Amino acid sequence: MSYEQATHVAQTGGLVVLATCFVVAVIYAMWPGNKEKFDHAARNPLEDGDHNG
Repeated sequence: MSYEQATHVAQTGGLVVLATCFVVAVIYAMWPGNKEKFDHAARNPLEDGDHNG
């Protein structure tokens, strides 16, 4: 295997891994079971009160 072939394989593999991670992250964020958790996290900075203890 030449250097050019090795870099092509590494670049293609990296692209596939990155694209897969992106798709998994989007699916996780849009999963219906996570809606309540993300809604609470979105409202949390806007809520009044000091919850630092």
